Amino acid sequence: MVTNTELEKLIELAARAPSGHNSQPWKFKVTEDEIEVYPDYDYKLPVVDPSHRELYISLGCAAENICVAAPSFGYIANRSICMDRGGEYSIKVELKKVKSVTEDSVVKTIRERQSNRNQYSGEKIEEEEIDQLKSVELEENINIHFYEKYSEEFNTIENYILQGNEIQMNDAKFKDELISWIRFNETHVYKTNNGLSYKVMGSPSMPKFIGKMIVKSFLTPDKQNKSDKEKVKSSSHFVLLSSKGNTADEWISLGLSLERVLLKLTELGIANAYLNPPCEIESLSNELRSSLQIGNEYPAIIMRIGYGEKTPYSPRRSAEQVMINSLEVVSQKNQKQKIGA
Repeated sequence: MVTNTELEKLIELAARAPSGHNSQPWKFKVTEDEIEVYPDYDYKLPVVDPSHRELYISLGCAAENICVAAPSFGYIANRSICMDRGGEYSIKVELKKVKSVTEDSVVKTIRERQSNRNQYSGEKIEEEEIDQLKSVELEENINIHFYEKYSEEFNTIENYILQGNEIQMNDAKFKDELISWIRFNETHVYKTNNGLSYKVMGSPSMPKFIGKMIVKSFLTPDKQNKSDKEKVKSSSHFVLLSSKGNTADEWISLGLSLERVLLKLTELGIANAYLNPPCEIESLSNELRSSLQIGNEYPAIIMRIGYGEKTPYSPRRSAEQVMINSLEVVSQKNQKQKIGA
């Protein structure tokens, strides 16, 4: 039987996974010997992620953290993707006690992983390290592509990012949703323990109403593109993760694969950040797929990678805040059905 302390530690590590706007859209149901990962639609992003693709990718990342951390607590993990009669997906991680504890650095790596939105050094990542990233095991139907700076494909991706910024920064609903997830001061961070803190955004602490006005003034296509051009220029490669299908189970599989790549990047001391507008806007996604000649793969995640100094960490909700019981799971499913009715 897994102890409560061990469960809480595993859930705390799971909740260090990445998510859109650091929304943390997950809930964890625990029993004596397993942890189930469920979507939490209270933290969905209906404008930027209407199909919940990025939400399910985040669930996969969270489940992967449980699986890779389990041996450090003396367990092996067996993971399965589940779908209920209503078509709702979740992830079940069964934990089995083993005689020895695996001493490795994976827990430290999970804690150190972060998205680094700053400019990087401009230094090129050596091919040996790119080969290590290419060797990361991926789930079935998931692919990864690396594009070096100044290559034709790299320039193509950058152009689509700039086009995506034009679209999103002219969308009032997108900007309102983004601003709703920015935390402008320490009190604001403390109240939510999620979202994009002022420290992560590289901004000074300020009252919420002032912060909103300032951020709105910067959310323009020209300013966003100017900032992203400098960040792209400072990077070494683009990384694209794609799936062969465009369904929730494959999004979860992509999340499992993504987290493995992120942990390897962390282990190698390579910074990363997402530049995902071309994947979030369907028309651009289709054009990008054609331009990169990746066949019928669906572009899902674009990251820039390079070398950069550590940045402040995003806040996280506690294990206690994200643990639920069976009745809450049923309630959430019923709520979702009413919304979709």
